[in-house]
Amino acid sequence: MRIPLRKELNLPTVSFTAIELIESHFDSNWHFHPHYQVFTVLEGSGTRFIGDDIRHFEAGDTVFLGPNIPHLWRSDRAYFEGNSDLKTHGIVVYFTEDFLGEHFFQKPEMHTLRQLLEKGRRGLDIIGNAREYVKKSLQELVVSDGFGSVLQMLTTLHHISLSSEVSYITSMGYVNTHKVSETERMQKVHEYVMKHFKEELRLNEVAALTNMTEAAFCRYFKSRTNKTFSDFVSEIRVGYACKLLVEERLSVTQICYESGFNTVSNFNRQFKNLTNKSPLQYQKEYRRAEG
Repeated sequence: MRIPLRKELNLPTVSFTAIELIESHFDSNWHFHPHYQVFTVLEGSGTRFIGDDIRHFEAGDTVFLGPNIPHLWRSDRAYFEGNSDLKTHGIVVYFTEDFLGEHFFQKPEMHTLRQLLEKGRRGLDIIGNAREYVKKSLQELVVSDGFGSVLQMLTTLHHISLSSEVSYITSMGYVNTHKVSETERMQKVHEYVMKHFKEELRLNEVAALTNMTEAAFCRYFKSRTNKTFSDFVSEIRVGYACKLLVEERLSVTQICYESGFNTVSNFNRQFKNLTNKSPLQYQKEYRRAEG
């Protein structure tokens, strides 16, 4: 996984900033910043990296992130092709903990919001009816201003803070250990894996990208990502398999090999380890939910 950049947002001097993003693909830099953010995907698909969590994303993906959590919504390869007419569309809101004054969230009435900010330091996935509420709220925020927009923002955060339809994204104890001074080493690994995960990945070739021995690379990778290199690759492959299971009419065996696995038994085992479901269960539950 590549070293995240510390992103300087240079936000205007307002309480918070809501931005509508319409581009050929989402920002391809893995980065972090000192702001809280609420983000929803309105259009687009790909692989989402947040802290030590990796999974497939598509329209509807909605999160609340605390400060300095590295993140990236990596659009699918088709979005980077020169002749593609695909586009990505999302809305992001940035704010700081003191956006309404230094001690605002310390007031007794702000207890649930203060708890939300604390939970946000691990990142929160927002699902179900809460996801739909937040999406509509962000769509209203990008076209509103003045006191009404501040009230809308607080109402949105309050709704998230009371919802049971949220779950932590990063693992317990996750800490961003990346330093801005670390440069291209992990970036090369990240981009290489995203380009070649459907093929056999040889550890010695990946380690060579970083000018390390295999053993040194494995230690370095684990210390920076909180997971082994093989686990990282498996998560990317399973995320891609999830996409194929819901978007393509392929058999499980076809999806297994298309995602870079060598055997169906290993594919089923890795898939269940990461999703707690078999590929067929995952597919059936998704289609049942779609109606």
